[in-house]
Amino acid sequence: MAQFTVGGSRRGATDNRTANRIDPFTTFKFHVEIGEIKEAAFSECSGLDMSTEVKEYSEGGLNEFVHKLPGRTKHSNVTLKRGLAVSNELFNWYQEMEEALLTGKPVEFKKVTITLNATANEQQMSWTLADAFPVKWAGPGFKADESAVAIESIEFAHHGIKVETE
Repeated sequence: MAQFTVGGSRRGATDNRTANRIDPFTTFKFHVEIGEIKEAAFSECSGLDMSTEVKEYSEGGLNEFVHKLPGRTKHSNVTLKRGLAVSNELFNWYQEMEEALLTGKPVEFKKVTITLNATANEQQMSWTLADAFPVKWAGPGFKADESAVAIESIEFAHHGIKVETE
């Protein structure tokens, strides 16, 4: 039986509450789905952020403060990095987008979902990028005196982030 103090006096009542500790999520257990591309295993994801412009309005005769009003919300580009593999699907998608722009065809947008897992089979949260398209692809850098993993990265622009929790 637990004893606890209320207002400086000790009471013999039991406290049935338990301290359930909720740990923050770790960032290394995540996977990415890009449209129909399922083999995209990434080692790094950055740019999951958005910000809202603040518009200031000075009201005549009111000198104590300036009104601050929300403006447009901007979404940052999301960058994914992974070890270079045999698959060229991401590079091919970037080239298709580039060709579409040159020929006047519509650009193919895809849904990109980044999922954070608590364990191998348990999804915790997911971030879905609406109507994403590649805006930058970068291949690996090469150095003869290193034995590092060859990394490719792809950057997406998108039209908003939807967050879901499980």
